Amino acid sequence: IKREYQELREYHQAKTAKKQFLSFAAAQKNKTPITWKENDMYTPSLTGNRTFDNVDLSRLRTYIDWTPFFSTWELAGKYPAIFNDKVVGEEAKKLFDDANILLDRIIEEKWLIAKAVIGMWPANVVGEVIEIYKDKERKEVLGQFHTLRQQFKKASEQANISLSDFIAPKETGLEDYIGGFAVTAGLGIEEWVERFEKDHDDYNSILLKALADRLAEALAEMMHEKVRKDLWGYAKDEDIDNNELIRENYQGVRPAPGYPACPDHREKGILFKLLDAEKQVGVKLTESYAMYPAASVSGLYFAHPKSKYFGLGKIEKDQVKDYAKRKNESVEETEKWLAPNLNYDR
Repeated sequence: IKREYQELREYHQAKTAKKQFLSFAAAQKNKTPITWKENDMYTPSLTGNRTFDNVDLSRLRTYIDWTPFFSTWELAGKYPAIFNDKVVGEEAKKLFDDANILLDRIIEEKWLIAKAVIGMWPANVVGEVIEIYKDKERKEVLGQFHTLRQQFKKASEQANISLSDFIAPKETGLEDYIGGFAVTAGLGIEEWVERFEKDHDDYNSILLKALADRLAEALAEMMHEKVRKDLWGYAKDEDIDNNELIRENYQGVRPAPGYPACPDHREKGILFKLLDAEKQVGVKLTESYAMYPAASVSGLYFAHPKSKYFGLGKIEKDQVKDYAKRKNESVEETEKWLAPNLNYDR
C-alpha cells in the first residue's frame, strides 16, 4: 500500500508538472545524492540461486495482505476497517468469510503448489546500466538491467530517480550486490478453475484466482523478509509485525519489471534467464512478457538504505534514444514498449 501511494504521488506529480521536463543529461545530473561507502555494502550469505519447493500454504496465509483482495471485487476500503463500512461492510465480511472457507480447502486438500527461486549476484552500475557479474572477480558480465530515469521537473532538492541510483557505480570500486526473485502460488490452479467453470460457478472460480494472487504476493513478502534477515542478511535484527510488513516499513525495495519504476516488461526476460525461473519454479513468460501462471510475482531486490519506490512518469525522446542505443535496438522498437511513458507523439 505504501508503495502504491508513493507511485501514485509520483504519477500525479508527473501529470501536473505540465510539460516541464529536463533534458536527459540534466536529469542524470540530478540523480539521488548518495555518498557511497563501504558500510552500506552488504555481502549476501547466499550468492547464486536457491529454490524453495512446496512452500507451506498455511504459513503463507499469515502474510496475506487482504486490502487488495477487496479491490478485486471493487469494494473500496482497508482491511479490517472495511467490515465497519456502512455501504460495503456486510458484503466485504461475507466475501472474506467465503474466501477463508475456500482457503481452508485449498490448504487442506493441497490444491495449489507454491514455489520460489531467489538469486543474489555481484553488481555495479555503469551509466544507467546495472551490470550483473558471474562471480566476485566481477570480470564476466552475466546480464544487464537497463534502467530509466525520471525526467519531469521536480521541486527543488528533489532528485530525478532511477533504480541505477541504488547500486554502487563501478568507478567507486565498491563491491555491491543485487537480488532477484520469481515466486508462484498458481501451480495446479487450472484443474480447479476448470471444475468451477464446468459447473458454471463463476463466483468460486474468481475467488480461487483472487486467493492464488494473494498467496503469490504473500510469498513475495515472505521471501523478501527471508532475504533481508537471512539470505542477504542486511537486516538480521529486523523485528516487525505483519502490519508493518504490509506498510513496507523495512530497509530495501523489490520493484517489478513492468511496474512504475521500471515499466519495460522485457527486463523480466533477463531476470528469468538469471534465475532459470521456468525450470526452477515452472513460471513462463508469454510473448508479451506476462507471467504464467498468472498468480506469480517477480522482481529485483535492492538493499541500500536510500532505495525507495517511485513512478517513472513521462520521458522525453532524448532518453528514449539513449535507452534504444543501450539495448541495441531501433528507437521505434523502444517506443512500442514504452508507449504509455512517452511525453511526445510518435
